Amino acid sequence: MESTLGKRISEQRKKLSLTQEELAEKLGVSAQAVSKWENDVSCPDILLLPEIAKLFGVTVDALLSGKAEPEIIYVPEEERKDINDMMLKIICDTHEGDKVRVNLPMGLVKVFLDSGMDISEFTGNESIKNIDLNKVMELVEKGAMGNIVEVSTHDGDTVNIFVE
Repeated sequence: MESTLGKRISEQRKKLSLTQEELAEKLGVSAQAVSKWENDVSCPDILLLPEIAKLFGVTVDALLSGKAEPEIIYVPEEERKDINDMMLKIICDTHEGDKVRVNLPMGLVKVFLDSGMDISEFTGNESIKNIDLNKVMELVEKGAMGNIVEVSTHDGDTVNIFVE
């Protein structure tokens, strides 16, 4: 069966555990508009595509074509951004219904790590306590970008860590 733009939007929305209403609110459109997109009755306005792709953590090309880019890429040293210009995004959904979304500048993450502070202290969520952010930082310093960590536990908790 062919994957359509509507199906991809629906899949990505569900991966983030968002309702149509929540997605609509984030994009400044109606829930009916999102429903029409997902049912392939209409398509999002072209000016919304970058915002939708960013929200889903994919490129516009991947959103439109359905061809996913590698989840993690290694950027050559001469092409890397300064670590202070990068962002760490943590998406955590627990089986109890908690949804934690954290966006932190990598420079701030470095300060947390250097001070010995546990990131779960900052977010208030224990699900990410066992993620070794020192290892994530090592990967980033070696040029890793993208979906660095993806964890699903036996009780239904999911954690995704992206660096961009």
